[in-house]
Formats: sequence, C-alpha cells, structure tokens
Amino acid sequence: MSETRERPEPEPIRFYGTTWVDHSGGYHVRRIVLALGAFALAAAGAWVLRLAYEGSTLTEGGSVLGILLVVAFALSCSMAFSRTLTDYIRDPADPAVRDRPDVSMRSIKVVGFLGVLLAYALRSLVEAPGEKPRRAEYDRAVERYERRSASRAARRGNPAARRGSAPRRTRRKR
Repeated sequence: MSETRERPEPEPIRFYGTTWVDHSGGYHVRRIVLALGAFALAAAGAWVLRLAYEGSTLTEGGSVLGILLVVAFALSCSMAFSRTLTDYIRDPADPAVRDRPDVSMRSIKVVGFLGVLLAYALRSLVEAPGEKPRRAEYDRAVERYERRSASRAARRGNPAARRGSAPRRTRRKR
C-alpha cells in the first residue's frame, strides 16, 4: 500500500486556534485579555451571587438557610476550581483521566461557576488552558510520524543495494 500520511495537525483550542503551537498571532495578548475577561466575569458572578444571597435573607427562611446556601456555593466553587484546574493540566493519555466520568461533575461546575472562571483565568496567566495536554499529545503524534517517515525512507530502493555493493558469494556444488 502506498498510503501517504501527512504531518499531524494540532488540535485547536477555543479562542486560540492553533496559535498555541508556535505562540504566534497575538497569542500572549490573547492570553492576558482572556484572563482579565475571566476575572471580570468572576467578579460579576460574585456580585450576582451576593444579590441572590441578600434576596434569600429577605425571606423569613432563617439564618440556617443562609449558612447552608453559603456552604453549598463555597463547596461547589472549590470543587469546580480544583477539577477544572487539573483538567487543564493532566494528560488525556493518563488512564486516571480517561476513565474519570465528567458527567457527574456538570452540575457542580454549573453551580460553582466562579471556581471554573477563576481556574480559567489563573491557567490563562501561565499558558492557554488545555495547552499542556494537547502539546504532549501533539508532540507524541509528530514523533510517531517522524519515526514512520524515517523507517519508510530507509526501506526505499533496492533491498539488495542496502546490504552493500559487493557481489554475493555463493558456494558451488561439486
């Protein structure tokens, strides 16, 4: 089979495209702007949660309800923050990440949206969120491609010529 494979293409990251590979096209400016935007959204979200808390205290629910509400938001924000931050760092080839169900964390991440936004903002200060695992996957794919290309190049041509140019000696039967 003469199947020609092209060099692997990097997987795009939302808001960054494939500029994360070579840090071109305003990559650093985009990282800073997105981090500031995520911090601003987190501040706006905290203000909305404050309004919701004040609205719940106006009802005659008692102080226990207010405490439970604060604890629920604090726990969900911290869980969403830690899970989101580890998702941006961990390699998807790791079996612990591959086998982990993300469906069960959706509701926690929705309620703890402040933690998700803060994790995104902090990771954007270091690199594009999700860049580390995608870079590892891309580097492995490029390495496999180059290894295959090198082995294909070594197999081209006459196999007898690769053994040397000296004529082959054979024994004659007497």
